[in-house]
This record gives sequence, structure tokens and C-alpha cells, in this order.
Amino acid sequence: MRVVIAEDDVLLREGLASLLERTGFQVVGQAGDAARLLELVRETAPELVVVDIRMPPTQTNEGLEAAREIRREQPGTGILVLSAHIEVEHAMELLASGQGVGYLLKSRVTEVAEFIDTLERIARGGSVVDPALVQELVAARKRNDPLAVVSARERDVLTLMAEGRSNAGIARRLWISEGTVEKHVRSILTKLSLPETDDSHRRVLAVLTFLESR
Repeated sequence: MRVVIAEDDVLLREGLASLLERTGFQVVGQAGDAARLLELVRETAPELVVVDIRMPPTQTNEGLEAAREIRREQPGTGILVLSAHIEVEHAMELLASGQGVGYLLKSRVTEVAEFIDTLERIARGGSVVDPALVQELVAARKRNDPLAVVSARERDVLTLMAEGRSNAGIARRLWISEGTVEKHVRSILTKLSLPETDDSHRRVLAVLTFLESR
């Protein structure tokens, strides 16, 4: 899998590149700012981009802006945005852009197996949310909770869906069968009265409903 990495911290960038190369990825470019990232993506057409949310020159949201541009120009490219802190508004905006996106705290990079699994899920079209962001949103739900109609177990399933886990992954985490997970997912989609589109799109809409319920 071809990957471009954008991170202005040289040590972290080189460390990420080394880690990915050792685990079977092909790092086709490294950038220290958003402008160079866009150049590399246009030149190499990678399957996946890993980008820091804060980049030179202003260290605000240049990485997010670059991610938006990549999504417009190459919608099939998976994008993982890394952040040192939980930034709810930016994370929500990114996740609303569609499938094949992820938002992860930099501290998760040290959990190598989980990090590699995250990259692979995004490249396959999944949406991955850092568990810390999920927990913050759960703790801050608004009183008029649109998820009041779902059961406690369905909420558990939806939480893991929001983290980007497949039905099989949810089943393993909750110690239930994959068939039971499928029943819970169907029930969630029905209870949230989501429009009758393809199941994968309804699943994304369910996750966005969950994340916005704060």
C-alpha cells in the first residue's frame, strides 16, 4: 500500500515512515508542510495519506485544509489525520466528509498493532474515530438525546461502530456472535429512522448521529 506522510516534526515523521516500511507499507513521499503534501499526493496518487492536523506556517489547521483538498481531488484516497489533542469540531468535519477517513490522537501511534490496523481499515474504506473522542462525546451528550430509543447493548455496539470496528470486531470485543451484532445494527438503523440507502452509508449516518449526540 502506497502512503504519503505529512508531519513537520522530523523525528516523528521519520519514525512513522520507518514503522510503516517495516510493516509492509510503501512510503512514497514525506512532507513537512501542507503545500508539499498536496504536491506529493498529486505526483504519486497514494492509497493512503497520514497528516498532522497542525502544520506550518501557522500551526493551526493546515493539515485539515489539505485533507479537504485531497478529498475533493482524489476521493478514493484514505486519509488519517493525527492530532496532539482532541479537537471535536475538526474531527466531526473530517468524519462528515465520507468513508475512508480517520481521526487519531498521536499518543495512539505507540500502540503499533492498533495503529497499523487503523491504517488498514481506513484504506479499505472504513471510518475510524479515536476512542478518547468517542468517550468525550458520550460524556457530553445533550439532554435531547436522539439515541434515547436505543438499548444499552445497542449503544455499546454503536460506540464500537464509531471507532470503526467491523461486525466481526464488535463481536469479538463484546463476546457475542457476529449474527447478534448484525441484528443489533439492523435494529439501530431502524430505530434511528435513517433513510433507505445502502447499508454502508446508513452505517456512517448512524455513527454521525452518535457523534453529534453530545
